Amino acid sequence: MTPSANSLIRNVPTGVPGLDAVLGGGLCEYSFNLVAGAPGAGKTTLVQQILFANATNERSALYFTVLGEPTVKMLRYQQQFGFFDASKVPAAIRFVNLGTEAASGDLEAVLARMVSEMTEHRPAFVAVDSFRTLGGHLTLGVDRAALALADFIQRLALQLTSWEVTSFLLGEYSDNEARHPVFTVADSILWLSEDVDRNSAVRKLRAVKVRGRSPLPGLHTFRVDNSGIEVFPRIPEQQHDRVVRSGKRLTSGVPGLDDMMGGGIPEGDAVMLTGPAGSGKTTFASQFLAEGLCEGENCVVAVFEEYPEAYLARAKSGQIDFGDMIAAGRLAVMYLRPMTLSVDEMLVEFTNTVKRLNAKRVVIDSLSGFEIALAPTFRLDFRESLYRLIGALTATGVTVLMTAEVIDIFPEFRVTNERVSFVADDILAQRYVEIDGHLEKIIAVIKMRGSDHATDFRRYDLTPSGAVVGEPLRDYHGITTGVPSREEPRFGPPNVVAGHP
Repeated sequence: MTPSANSLIRNVPTGVPGLDAVLGGGLCEYSFNLVAGAPGAGKTTLVQQILFANATNERSALYFTVLGEPTVKMLRYQQQFGFFDASKVPAAIRFVNLGTEAASGDLEAVLARMVSEMTEHRPAFVAVDSFRTLGGHLTLGVDRAALALADFIQRLALQLTSWEVTSFLLGEYSDNEARHPVFTVADSILWLSEDVDRNSAVRKLRAVKVRGRSPLPGLHTFRVDNSGIEVFPRIPEQQHDRVVRSGKRLTSGVPGLDDMMGGGIPEGDAVMLTGPAGSGKTTFASQFLAEGLCEGENCVVAVFEEYPEAYLARAKSGQIDFGDMIAAGRLAVMYLRPMTLSVDEMLVEFTNTVKRLNAKRVVIDSLSGFEIALAPTFRLDFRESLYRLIGALTATGVTVLMTAEVIDIFPEFRVTNERVSFVADDILAQRYVEIDGHLEKIIAVIKMRGSDHATDFRRYDLTPSGAVVGEPLRDYHGITTGVPSREEPRFGPPNVVAGHP
């Protein structure tokens, strides 16, 4: 049977950035929601942020506190957050302490007090914090206490449903308590946790269960700051949202490089530029940015290893003034906090900045710094993280240039140290070689998907005006060893074909 338009469940927007996407569109109105996690996980802040975003004088909220911290103390700390609106207390959000009833161990008294408050105020939202402490003072045996608590939960859920209330139960539950009766009754279960690795702590949220919605699977990181909580959804690559390739070629800004790449960089490609320290990776990247700005394209560069001021001082271009472009809103330099980032947080920062500028070119300098900037818990999944980041950017038609440092050992010819070359459409490799006792810089195109490209090694110079790619390195063999040898010219009589003089 097809439901009528009147029977569809309405969404309740949470007011928590990123959370609606995780929930599949928001909370279901009149739903019975459980917010679980260890002490300090952020449960109280999350629910209060939702209530302050939704409660009004006409559609008020009741916030029941049980045996946790006193209400006055809780409010003293919660009002430090940007979402807290003192004008809503107590008209739109009323705080009620159930400590006396809960301490007596009489669940009937607890339920009666809650029903009395709901009858008087007729709220649209109800929260119980902490629900886990209810039943802790029951003097019954273990089995009878469990039955009494299960009966209380069923009756409470019935009352909340009959009042058409959107409710939240907050509790400190562990993973092995998933059979608790409240897990069965709840329409939605949000589990908050914290991963601690050495000096890094990362908060995570999982939508364990959301009735009537299709939530995003997996763990989603979130951050608590002065404004409250922000969730960073673990966004999968959406193939159906990908921009159709135009076939256009972008100029690199490096003289001689476009010729090596078959006419330039295909628009929407991910380009990886690898090389040892001092080989000019940042110079190449700067010219790529400058060329885009000269062509009227807005650009974004993410730096991880140094402050933006230091990066801009080093990454100069003779073509254009990066400072003027930043002031004009055409160039953004992103400096992301080191050691504490999740890839989802980084992805949100990238996509928001790219959308804000409508950027066409993005530079990531460098992948080594990107990996170090991630919180330790994410470094094990660095390749998967990079794959999702690059996929999300190129899906919108953005052309991405990444730099990666390689330890250049002459007997070896490595493309990358991170084993992430599979994410790149095009790979350019820089390296040093010794020729006649001098250290020379050479470059080669290792890979270009769906495009012809040069296969030879070419010298390049870093001049005061930028990098310039020169002529092919001819008459040498063993170039990949780093110590090539010159081939002697061959002299002799011309070839003679049988039957001809």
